[in-house]
Amino acid sequence: MVSLSYMPSLLDRFRSTGADLPFGDPLPAHGVASEGYFWRFSQPGTGRSLTVFVGVNRGADGPWSTVSFAAHPNGFVRTAAVPEGVADPHRLGAEAGKVLRADVDGVQVDLGPDAQLDVRITDRIEWPRRAFGGASFFQSIPGVAHRWHPWLFGGKVEGTAVVGGETWDLTGAEVYAEKRWGSGAFPEKWWCGQAQGFDDGTCVSFAGGAFTSGRMRIETTLVVIRLPNGAVLRFGGPRTSHVRAHVDEEKFSLHGRSPMSGIEIEGSSPLDAAFVLPAPSLDDEKNAPAAIVHLGARMHVTLRRRAEISWSGESTIAALEYGGFERAREEHERRASTDPAAAPPVA
Repeated sequence: MVSLSYMPSLLDRFRSTGADLPFGDPLPAHGVASEGYFWRFSQPGTGRSLTVFVGVNRGADGPWSTVSFAAHPNGFVRTAAVPEGVADPHRLGAEAGKVLRADVDGVQVDLGPDAQLDVRITDRIEWPRRAFGGASFFQSIPGVAHRWHPWLFGGKVEGTAVVGGETWDLTGAEVYAEKRWGSGAFPEKWWCGQAQGFDDGTCVSFAGGAFTSGRMRIETTLVVIRLPNGAVLRFGGPRTSHVRAHVDEEKFSLHGRSPMSGIEIEGSSPLDAAFVLPAPSLDDEKNAPAAIVHLGARMHVTLRRRAEISWSGESTIAALEYGGFERAREEHERRASTDPAAAPPVA
């Protein structure tokens, strides 16, 4: 149950800028305009993939929530704008009325009789204790508009999902989770990706965006990979980024370097296989088409130590997200004009 009562402190006021102190915990709610929580469940043996997102948003009339539920390969999607929302300030936890309840131990979703999820997560493989989270030392700088932290790289999953007319047993699925939060000012475009389904339990995730401030335009990409031996490697960062990203709606190509290592990520999936999913438009206090998302993409990853390949693998159930309100709206309108069933209204 999400806790509602707490006394603001100096730390609370600092975290309300979106920042965390070194060795701080990014998972509790920061008190910013939008707190986003994302889970993904993958079943390599069946080719199934399911994602759930909830954003708890601050509105003029009180909190409200953005919820999305999408699955591959049956192409099922359901979204909702819920006039309630709670983000836990003490630990990772979110509620969206009676539609969604989630914390580190599991996720429950009820978006109707054909869109249900009830899973428990134990034996979690979490982000290791470090001075900084997924955003490196920029985690501790107040005022950054958008932040990202991949906190769960695996665990033991038990539970089921109802996806359209199908009931899926998710017991034994691979699980990944991340948190996204910020002022609600989205970059002009952004890109994200995540993959499990490798032969050895490796988990890869990345996030990037293009930001414009006055005459200055910055592109940055962050990449995190958890290897079978438990090592977690991170590449990239604003201004100091050594990750080059060339992305569009169908192809993602990332190349990153650190002093001792390098990483190459190549991902692809046809546009017609993608979903158009929403994000909160805080000015309007409603959901809007925001991202073109693939849940059954192919991703090849190569990790190098100096010039030698130290690990490589390929997943055929990777997730790729190409975000931008204008481009997503165009794609949603294109689909609605040709096949309304392929472009359900964004609720």
